Parts: sequence; structure tokens; C-alpha cells
Amino acid sequence: MIDTLIHARWIVPVIPEQKVFENCSLAIDGGKILALLPSAEASERYRAKEEIRLDRHALIPGLINTHTHAAMTLLRGLADDRPLMEWLEQHIWPAEQKWVNPEFAADGSRLAMAEMLRSGTTTFSDQYFFPEATAAAAREAGMRAQIAFPVIDFPTPWSRDGDDALEKGLALRDDYRAHERVGVVFAPHAPYTVGDTTLEKIAIYAAELQVPVQMHLHETTSEVERALAETGERPTERLQRLGLLGPQTLCVHMTAVNERDIELLRESGAHVAHCPKSNLKLASGFCPVDRLLAARVNVALGTDGAASNNSLDLFSEAGTAALLAKATSGDASALPAHRALAMATINGARALGIEDTAGSLEVGKSADLAAVDLSALEQQPLHDPVSQLIYTNCGQRVTDVWVAGRQLLKGRQLQTLNEVELVQRAREWRDRIAGLV
Repeated sequence: MIDTLIHARWIVPVIPEQKVFENCSLAIDGGKILALLPSAEASERYRAKEEIRLDRHALIPGLINTHTHAAMTLLRGLADDRPLMEWLEQHIWPAEQKWVNPEFAADGSRLAMAEMLRSGTTTFSDQYFFPEATAAAAREAGMRAQIAFPVIDFPTPWSRDGDDALEKGLALRDDYRAHERVGVVFAPHAPYTVGDTTLEKIAIYAAELQVPVQMHLHETTSEVERALAETGERPTERLQRLGLLGPQTLCVHMTAVNERDIELLRESGAHVAHCPKSNLKLASGFCPVDRLLAARVNVALGTDGAASNNSLDLFSEAGTAALLAKATSGDASALPAHRALAMATINGARALGIEDTAGSLEVGKSADLAAVDLSALEQQPLHDPVSQLIYTNCGQRVTDVWVAGRQLLKGRQLQTLNEVELVQRAREWRDRIAGLV
């Protein structure tokens, strides 16, 4: 007797690589994967409290969004079509100073989680103000989350300076030290907002506590040029000098990259969070995914915030990443569908340091799953289910999602979040920000 038995038309485990199992089943017990085996054998071997048949579906690992700013869903569509620094300095930062508070962070994070669940994401890494509100929302909703608390050397809505942010963030980490789904890590914001003294402190804490570090890095050419003009160092070189570039480091964006940067990433074991749609929208540049992968650098996917994307659909992100890699490299085989799916799953797990828990459908791992209905007209005819997953906008075809064996989306219906309430709260925030109330 087990908890759950899911029979699926296709199962894409991600590990082993390039494998698609047909007419097989996943046995789940105690929130973990017990077995992956042919459906006929599964029915003979197990009796389940709940048995689910997904005859038109592909069952895959839950997607892993390695970089977002969840609460910024409430700023979706605000000040669109502007370059990065103008967008930040003249529009987003002033809006944040005026409106962002714990209520904003909680409401925006719940809206973001609902959107992510409905498009197959089970784990997200979030970097935003009032991280305690996002952590609590993730705990209540049942999602897996890495809360990367922001460290900035000047005043923000959440902290007075870098030291205040570190004090608050370390206290939050203590609160969630033993939580099975929610973890807390360091997030120095960017090279231009955090000085060496603060970065050195983070390097010491991260090494002592064995805690990951996430940072916006090489987001634009102007960022790198500014660093060279002010310090004579590229940002990657600076992080290496300060002891912050290593296997626990997740470098977000990495568009303005040369061979020396790639060498430092490879030698250090650092990871890259590729956010193609946000980079495209802000004209920030192109991350050289093909060259990074060829150098054996682990590249994962992030959506960035909904204010600069404007979607949190990681299927869309994977499809965009695959197409962009082909276009920028001039090689149609630069990023095949299977590898794009790996970037959205197991590569993301590696980047967040949770590859023993999530990212693939392997025995002993947490049952973090997404089921995608591939029977629609837009997916026909179906020659290759993985190709359809990546190239045919499958985020809207996700019907069911589980985290640690608990069903959070059932037949497109959210189970732990109230859709009507979320939409109403979003509209109320829109009216406040627009000055209508």
C-alpha cells in the first residue's frame, strides 16, 4: 500500500538523459518517488490510496525558476519598453520606495506563486524586499522556495544598509534552518550596489555557514565597462578576488561575457541563471549559453521579475532560451529541446544546491512533478513529446502539479491559493499605484 500511483502516457525523468518512457507509472509514498516502472507492472505491485490516470499527458519534474522577484508581479506592465538603468532608476526604484511593504510583498508573492504553479514551476529562488513575507507565503502555499535576501549598501524599503540587511537576513535564515521546503541564502544585489567590505563579510558568512550566494552579474555591457573604469577589474575578477566566486555562487544574467569570464566560471564551479526574455525586453544583451555549456558551466533558467518579463512561465523561458541560443551561435543544434528542459529542471536544482532533492524523477527524490496535457490541437501531430514541451507554449497546458507528493494544482485549479482573491488583491494594488484610490 502506497500513497499515490500516477499512470502517464509519457514520463520524462530528465535523468537518465534523453529518455522518454511510454505507458509507465510513478509510485509515490511519503512525499518521495518510490519507483518508475511500466504501468502493468505498477498495478500488480502496488495498491494506492490515490490512483491517477493521465492518458494524454507528459509527466515531468517540476520546473525550477532559479531567479525571480516574485512580489514584482504587482508592477507588471509598469514603465515598459525602457532600457535597464532608466527603467530602474526613474521608474521601478521610485515605485518601490513608495509602495513596497510587507503587505505588498505577501500579495505579490502569492500572485506569482499561483502563476508559477499554473505553468508547472514547483521551486523558485526569490530575491526581493521583505523576504520574510515571501518565505511565509511559500510555506503556506506548499511550494519549494529558496529565499535570497537582498543586501544593498544604501537604504531600501527593507533595510538601512548592508549591515542591517545581513542582520535581518541571518535572523530569517535561523527561522527556516530546519524547514524542509524553504531555505534562506545571501543575495548581494549587484556589483554597483554593494561595496567590497560588505561582499567580504558575505564571503566569510557563506563559507562558514555553507550557504549559497546569488548575485546579478554582468547584466549589461555598461555595467562591465563601469566596473573596469572604476576598479580596473571585471566583476567576475572582483568576486574571485573577494572569495565570492565558487560552487555555491549563482551568477544571474551574465550577458557581457568574454573568454576570461567563462574560464573563471568554469574553474570556480559557479553557476549561471539565464533570463533570456528579461534580457531581451530590457535590451541587456545575450548570454552565450552555447559557449558556457561547452565549457561545462552549469546554466539554469530564471524568469526574472514579472515587471521585466512580463511572464513567469518557465516553459516559455525554455523555448526562448533554445531559440536564442540557435540564433546567437548560428548553430541550430546549439540548445536542443532535451537540454533546454534540463536547464529548467536538473540544472536549476544544481544551481540552487538541491539536486539530491529535486530536478529529476529519480527514486528517493521528492515527488515534485508537473503533468502537461499534450492532446490539444496546438500539439498535434505529436512526433516528439519533449519537442512539444519546449516549442509549443505548454505552460497553459499544465493541468496538475505536486510538491513533495502534495497536489497543489488539480485540473488547472489551485489547491492552496484562492484565485479570485488573488485577482482582486492585484486589482486593488493597481488602483493604489495608479492613484485611483
